Amino acid sequence: MSPRAPLPAPGRRGVLGCLLLGLLPAAPVRAGRQVEEALADSVRTALSAAIHRAAPPQLAFDSPQSQAAYQRWHAAVGQRLLRRMPEAALREAFLETLWYESARAGLERALVLGLIEVESGFRKYAISRAGARGLMQVMPFWVRLIGDGDPARLFHLQTNLRFGCVILRHYLDTERGNLFLALGRYNGSRGQAAYPNAVLAARRRWDLPAEVPAG
Repeated sequence: MSPRAPLPAPGRRGVLGCLLLGLLPAAPVRAGRQVEEALADSVRTALSAAIHRAAPPQLAFDSPQSQAAYQRWHAAVGQRLLRRMPEAALREAFLETLWYESARAGLERALVLGLIEVESGFRKYAISRAGARGLMQVMPFWVRLIGDGDPARLFHLQTNLRFGCVILRHYLDTERGNLFLALGRYNGSRGQAAYPNAVLAARRRWDLPAEVPAG
């Protein structure tokens, strides 16, 4: 798979409805407050480029085996998501986008699924008390640092997964591959065990036999 080209900007239609949905009673949101840290200009430029340089998911496979792996994964994860995402169109878009964005960032799909489960319970319009938004509970300051400054974009499916995966990749690189510390940074609780342990436990639940290395 070789992601390329510009990310389309989501429309503003339905933003008020999205916000209201985010306020409805549902599973608790576990997001903490990601810490806004000073970024070197080179890091900010690299992250900004990572956010903007890509296209909508157009899955391509380099072999029949990789396509078959995707189909097995799609069937298994899609079945498990039925209760959490009953709307077929949203579920299909989510599966394609998660496969694409996790591969693009070099992340395990099971890890991204586990993080989403813990962060938002798979609620697209979730908002935490700290103000984090969407499936991967991205803090709005990120769109100011490396985006276009419009936090409403974080309710757009691909934009949210793009930011979340790029941020997690950034934290993994910052922590030199230490997943425990990177997850702590993502949650704003670096060094504390509760959040990383919850995500790692969820990752094991999503680590299905059809999982293959990202790429």
